[in-house]
Amino acid sequence: MTLSQEPATTECNMENGAKTGYVHSLESFGSVDGPGVRYVIFLSGCAMRCQFCHNPDTWNMTAGKSYTADALLKQAVKYRTYWGNKGGITVSGGEPLLQEEIGELLEAMAKEENLRVEIETNGSVPLQPFAEIPNGPSFTMDYKLPGSGMEKYMLPENFAVLRAQDTVKFVVKDYEDLCRARDVIWEYDLTEKCHVYLSPVYGQIELENIVNFMKDTRLNDVNMQLQMHKIIWDSEMRGV
Repeated sequence: MTLSQEPATTECNMENGAKTGYVHSLESFGSVDGPGVRYVIFLSGCAMRCQFCHNPDTWNMTAGKSYTADALLKQAVKYRTYWGNKGGITVSGGEPLLQEEIGELLEAMAKEENLRVEIETNGSVPLQPFAEIPNGPSFTMDYKLPGSGMEKYMLPENFAVLRAQDTVKFVVKDYEDLCRARDVIWEYDLTEKCHVYLSPVYGQIELENIVNFMKDTRLNDVNMQLQMHKIIWDSEMRGV
């Protein structure tokens, strides 16, 4: 399969002279997409086709409702009292950094006082331009391992951009994925740069095996992240 970047250059709609992008869905009370209570914006479009993707309905770049950056921010901050001082806004997808107007949205968010913004990205888009935004977002980068079928599209140069507030997450399917995650963590000294998590593909690997691997390889500064929403609710439910 060839990874197409064509969605990133999809012609933008215009609304009263302002660019608009496509929003797949909005979640006003998210609890698993960053610290505290989150207002979650799922932008449309992804160029990758990972095995075990739990949001394949977001792949279409022009599906959903179009918003200008200002309109989307106004919609989100209506819920500021929900997230208080500990939560904020998470921009996810799909791959949110493919939307052409994402820079404008992040710059608008950066001007909001005491607004904590987190970007969930798959690691295939350069982070540097967004890291340069003053008071810009933190990143959670989901590095794709061999089990996803998409590792060849990862950009290792993104590791140099990461800071203490950022996170790298490895979704592991099997022992091969665990070994590859370990090698990447060691090669790029990730635990000295940012938070690092191992997260199992639900139903594909025993949790005990992950813990034992972490102990045996002394991944002392790595955390394991469970998909609690799949444990608590029916794992086949939409949105779980």
